[in-house]
Amino acid sequence: MADVYDSIALQFQKLNKLPYRLYGEAYTYLNLIGDVAGKSILDLACGEGFFTRLLKLNGAARLVGVDISSKMIELARLEEASGPKKIEYIIGDVTEVGSLGSFDIVVSSYLLNYASTKEQLLKMCQAIAIHLKPGDRFVGLNNNLELPREFYHKHEKYGISRKCAQSLKEGTPITLTLTIPDDGEFISISFDNYYLSKATYEWALMSAGFKEICWHQPTISPEGIQKFGFEFWQDYIDYPDMVGITCIK
Repeated sequence: MADVYDSIALQFQKLNKLPYRLYGEAYTYLNLIGDVAGKSILDLACGEGFFTRLLKLNGAARLVGVDISSKMIELARLEEASGPKKIEYIIGDVTEVGSLGSFDIVVSSYLLNYASTKEQLLKMCQAIAIHLKPGDRFVGLNNNLELPREFYHKHEKYGISRKCAQSLKEGTPITLTLTIPDDGEFISISFDNYYLSKATYEWALMSAGFKEICWHQPTISPEGIQKFGFEFWQDYIDYPDMVGITCIK
């Protein structure tokens, strides 16, 4: 995945201006994470640091971001240099980076859906768990891999397209294409996620030492509803593009 994201890093950064990113993903994610004042947080698959910076603005005391893409981390470090927030960014595969210490919360947005086998998923969950003490939390966002293929078209108006050439079974690739406004034009970026069942996710998390695993539907911020109207968001709520995951070690 490093080469894929190195090639689309600049375009991917523009996602942060899209309505579903601001009023759906960010609103849902930050509410699930909750109060971070004075907390230490590890952000795995941090990308160019969009959510990492939001957590710092919300009062986190220590933040470390890890991503496999050197170009993504380069963008994150450029943001840090332009307005230092004392965030540390590390280039690395989360399953190989080893222990970076103990944190109060580990978060990840769209990490686990890159696992194509239950063994890969377990390694990711173990990499999360080693950074938490008993009683600490993991919070993640994940593409809704359980969404039936007949509803994929429901997200096209938000700039999200999915394609899957076969019926969903363990390891089936799902190609996501995101359409992003760029200086009056539109650009598209594509990458693959892999279907693994909710039961496989819960097995991997529990095998890594987590309990109280909860799945959460997306919510839309009042600002987003006021700006675009509830009807605009109806398909996003009825046919969720993403889900939240919370659990305790």
